[in-house]
Amino acid sequence: MDFDRLAAHDPVEVTDEEREAAVVVPVVSRSDGEGILFTKRADHLPDHPGQMSFPGGGREPEDDDLLGTALREANEEIGLDPQAAHVVGRLDDIRTITHYSVRPFVARIPDREYLPGDGEVAEIVVLPLSELTDLDNYESEHRDHPHYGEIRLHFFYVNGYTVWGATARMFVQLLELATDWEMPPEPDRYAGPDDDLPESVRDEVS
Repeated sequence: MDFDRLAAHDPVEVTDEEREAAVVVPVVSRSDGEGILFTKRADHLPDHPGQMSFPGGGREPEDDDLLGTALREANEEIGLDPQAAHVVGRLDDIRTITHYSVRPFVARIPDREYLPGDGEVAEIVVLPLSELTDLDNYESEHRDHPHYGEIRLHFFYVNGYTVWGATARMFVQLLELATDWEMPPEPDRYAGPDDDLPESVRDEVS
């Protein structure tokens, strides 16, 4: 990954949403290549149950800033020592349908075992970057979204996991900034607001 190019990015900020949140986008370097750490949200959560996400959450009054939020949440969710996270850049803030602005911080983290540290995380998995960037494992659709209007949804299918939604939006920008991955110019399909999502993610939103 080209961390210099990522560090040079001037991220877009969102400052007018009701609530603030932040996430760590964790990059793990291994002998066979880099991987990205994801958490799988617990099924009992009211927002986005069962979906793949990055460690993070809402800003609390005790947080000095949004980086503090991201590192605190990552410590609570996966046991990441804040001192062990080497932040290498930021992605653009995004808006969510739950009226959050989310600030993503990309960080290199140690290659070790991480275990769920609270009831919000059901599973932690590191997916190989080489498979995430393989276009055979990717598809997208153009959808008329009831909240966002016309959008392009991204789906990454690796090792039985599906990365999509807001997490995939952030991840696509990371790939475009820090790798040679290029989004195909046209989506795989066009969908209306009432059309079904792909079968692999249907259960997560039902």
